[in-house]
Amino acid sequence: MGLFSKLFQGPKIDMEKSEANKKKMRVLFNQAVEDGEDYRLIFGYTEDVSRFNYGFVHGSKTKIGNLIVGWNEASQTIVVVPTVPDLSTCGDPVYYRRAEILKAYRNKYPTDAFIIYPDKTAYIGINAYDWLEDEKLYVYVSQEEELTAFTHFFMNQFATK
Repeated sequence: MGLFSKLFQGPKIDMEKSEANKKKMRVLFNQAVEDGEDYRLIFGYTEDVSRFNYGFVHGSKTKIGNLIVGWNEASQTIVVVPTVPDLSTCGDPVYYRRAEILKAYRNKYPTDAFIIYPDKTAYIGINAYDWLEDEKLYVYVSQEEELTAFTHFFMNQFATK
């Protein structure tokens, strides 16, 4: 491998750390959500915490709201559990059931986010990527396969037309 390809191959994903964080996410989600094992999980975050209806979780000072996002295709339900970047604790879950929401769509600009309006006065924007490098703000997790599955579910079963 030449020097150029070594310099520009991008950051290396730490799969051991990613898998450990996936296990922590599962434990927290299952503690917070009844029948948590019935949900697939991704990590997401929201940036607009001033409108983020859960507020900060247990004294977190970040301006990013970290989220464990679970979805169940059979019940067409998304459950969002706020957490902190080290996955040491979580807040209360919020359920978004397809039949009960006002609107849901994928917003491509200014960021690629999944937007859910449970009513006319509130919304949540879920940002999710394959993995995030800044561990002070985000949970480090590789989730390409799960994110693809969530995107498919959201666009084909959950988004309003």
